[in-house]
Amino acid sequence: MKILKSLVKYMTCLSFILFLGQNLVAQTLALDIGKYLEVADSDKIYPSQKQIDMLKAVMPAQAYQPAPNISNRVYWDKIAATESGQSYLEKANTLLNKEPEVPISDEIYRRANKEGNRGIYKPRYYRTMDRLERFVLAECIENKGRFLPQIKTYSQAIMDMKSWLHPNHDDSNNTVLEGKRVSIDLGARKFGGVLALVESLLGDSLSGKMSNDIKKQLQWRITDTYLTSCEIGDKNNHWIDGTSNWNSVCTSGAVLVSIINSENPDKRLAAIGSSINSMKHYISGFGDDGYCSEGLGYWGYGFNHFLYLAQMLSDYSEGKINLFNFDNPEKLKRVGNFPEHFEIQKGTCAPFADGVSHTSSSGSNFAEVLSSTYYGAKMPIEIRMEEAVEQLIAWNNPEMFGVSTFNETQKSNLNEHTYFNDFGMVISRGKQQTPFSIAIKAGHNAENHNHSDVGTYIVVLNEDLISGDIGAPSYRAGSFSPTNKARSSWGHPVPRINNTLQSNGRQFYGKITDTKFSSTQDKVVMDISNAYELPVLEHLTRTMINNKSGQGTITILDSFKSLEAVTFGTAIMTFSKYEILNNNTLILKGKNQKVKVEVKSKGGEVSIEPEIVPVEHLREGKGAIRIGVDFVTPIKEGQIEIIYTPILN
Repeated sequence: MKILKSLVKYMTCLSFILFLGQNLVAQTLALDIGKYLEVADSDKIYPSQKQIDMLKAVMPAQAYQPAPNISNRVYWDKIAATESGQSYLEKANTLLNKEPEVPISDEIYRRANKEGNRGIYKPRYYRTMDRLERFVLAECIENKGRFLPQIKTYSQAIMDMKSWLHPNHDDSNNTVLEGKRVSIDLGARKFGGVLALVESLLGDSLSGKMSNDIKKQLQWRITDTYLTSCEIGDKNNHWIDGTSNWNSVCTSGAVLVSIINSENPDKRLAAIGSSINSMKHYISGFGDDGYCSEGLGYWGYGFNHFLYLAQMLSDYSEGKINLFNFDNPEKLKRVGNFPEHFEIQKGTCAPFADGVSHTSSSGSNFAEVLSSTYYGAKMPIEIRMEEAVEQLIAWNNPEMFGVSTFNETQKSNLNEHTYFNDFGMVISRGKQQTPFSIAIKAGHNAENHNHSDVGTYIVVLNEDLISGDIGAPSYRAGSFSPTNKARSSWGHPVPRINNTLQSNGRQFYGKITDTKFSSTQDKVVMDISNAYELPVLEHLTRTMINNKSGQGTITILDSFKSLEAVTFGTAIMTFSKYEILNNNTLILKGKNQKVKVEVKSKGGEVSIEPEIVPVEHLREGKGAIRIGVDFVTPIKEGQIEIIYTPILN
């Protein structure tokens, strides 16, 4: 007995030693991303030879398998027994009789390209892809062959498409449609990813011809064009060194396809190596403070795909590639916690640039779930997933995707203010029973999804966006033009001087020069003179004061001085109904709240002139109004003060 006990003790110790040894080896073999980036070729995204050598030490030789093949019934029967597996299957059953909505005709493609009209093609694309990937996982769960006919029909329909691009992402000559080049965009990477899952999970259930056709098309349409752009920088895939959501979304899709589908291990290695170099650019698009200038919606879309790329590479390399920390774990932590810090109050947020004004209760919140795991962000109270890759990651990592018992007390526990000091953006939160708050930013005029909006703000009373930034024009032809009045500074609550609007470029910026925060008052002073190309302008400052006492008042004060007399004015932008009481007082009526607006001036008399914003399609709604507040005559020095005060019952 003593010998047996000694043997057990010895084996236990040996196992522990082996465990420590394995961890030590794993840590030793882990890719040092900082050192990896140091040996990159400066002029290309494609990995250098030194980088490839580093990757060979951490990457497996075999292709990536996002989940076991359908033939592995132990795995899939286990998924079938779960609540999420059954829910997934039920949803697929409701779609089983739907036909694919692609390929669309060349006529529709050309029309959509010319008009920028997404409504005539985008829903068809995404409904087709969403149904197909749902059929694939449902067939794996059920294993009865019921979904196979549709899977084959859908797959063939996608392969029959001349172009996988969204038509508005083709050039004006439709060269992708015409077969003169092949390129990857937000749609093409999705088509590729879905077909990669079809072949990877169901290859034995397909005909040999279809399986081979899928492989060839994925190699041609995704992997080869991706690696070519990374190697020679041909700008065919312009996003590879971009800082916007396009980079993370398209890169994650290209890598998913390449490491699943490519039979050449060197190409799989090159795709992974390129993606790491590419993600350096994507991460640089966030402020060191974690600020996402694209707004909360694009944070969810872009960071979502960065995180699933990170999880995928971590799983594939058995933890040896850690994009979650990258080369700057503290910055990534701040990026992961961005949504909580960006909220103004009660689910509202600033619709700056092409952002959204309300936190969504629909769509994927995969990024928030993984941010909770890796960055300590608050876990969502529900879990929503849209893409099959997200669902597979959840099934493979069930410990990360348990529903939180956390309640919504965070809605009332937001900090009194948030200061993103890198980009120069402040949220000042009132804590009244009917909270009165403001978000205001300096920023610069070359941000992702840029608007000419240095100095813009949004005033929020309870849940109503009463006045300020009117958000983005809907994506149609001309919506990205800098002269679009919803994108130029004309359509923002910022000054206009000598009929001159703000200019575009990184050199046109605002700078916060002073801040004071307390429980009773927040004050922000910013110099916004550098946003204008006006040599005669000596200074232009914007001061925001949020007086939180009582029901609250919020003041915007613009002060300027010029070498010569200039016309000067600013604007009250709103979707609210308005009533002009006199030349210095207005009432704004939101959906549920009312605010009095007082206008004061120094240096001359001002006039108030409302006009309709001549942009038909705005994301935030219809009927945006620009209420101009302008000095009647040119002056050299002056002030315009706009004071917002709630009118409460």
